[in-house]
Amino acid sequence: HHLVYEVVDNSVDEALAGHCKTIRIDINAEGSVRVTDDGRGIPTDIHPTTGKSALETVMAVLHAGGKFGGGGYKVSGGLHGVGISVVNALSDMVEVTVWRKGKTHIQKYAKGIPQGDLAITSSDDKARTGTSVCFKPDIEIFKTTGIQFDYNTLASRLRELAYLNAGVEIIFTDYRLELLKAEEPHSETYHYAGGIKEYVSYINNEKQALHEDIIYVQNEKKGVQVEVAMQWCSDAYSANLLGFANSIRADVGGTHL
Repeated sequence: HHLVYEVVDNSVDEALAGHCKTIRIDINAEGSVRVTDDGRGIPTDIHPTTGKSALETVMAVLHAGGKFGGGGYKVSGGLHGVGISVVNALSDMVEVTVWRKGKTHIQKYAKGIPQGDLAITSSDDKARTGTSVCFKPDIEIFKTTGIQFDYNTLASRLRELAYLNAGVEIIFTDYRLELLKAEEPHSETYHYAGGIKEYVSYINNEKQALHEDIIYVQNEKKGVQVEVAMQWCSDAYSANLLGFANSIRADVGGTHL
């Protein structure tokens, strides 16, 4: 599940930077997961240090992403995790598709090793931009847990991300019809224009609120953006305080809380 979060966090970073509006997460029938966004697309030019494409460098070299060395992202949740190169190393198969500058770029990997050079073709939709990462975790590494993605576990985090990033549309679809015992894929869309105000409303849905309007504060100081939403409930015995830093849950608190 954490591998999915790592790939999704990269798409969310594009949204935080103002370049992505829609993120699609598909659990495919054979058990792989595909994450697709409409961001700018992972750069594909030749990397000055490695001599390989920037895409292959990001996929195969630790700490080579756009968040290291400064200037890549002003705000990033991806810094909190292990990165796409580790997802690649822990996967039996990875296929990355990038739409950029009117072209489609595709590269495949097996256990972190490129299976050929970056293939570049002319894109049918010249204006399309974005990245799609399809991966299947390596059963030799995850042999104790097996590889069976739990829909509710993923849905909980994806719904949370949609609340934390107001206006971003996250579409989550499960195509494992046999597991679902269904004839149609199960799909949910998370899209909350109200952001964390709607999140507080969702959390307090079955509680008795002392005030209907949710208190909301947003400001920026010295380059730090802060937004707070809160509501008091008369039937709550203790406070439910959730803190996040760049969309990542801060379970053990921190100076921001």
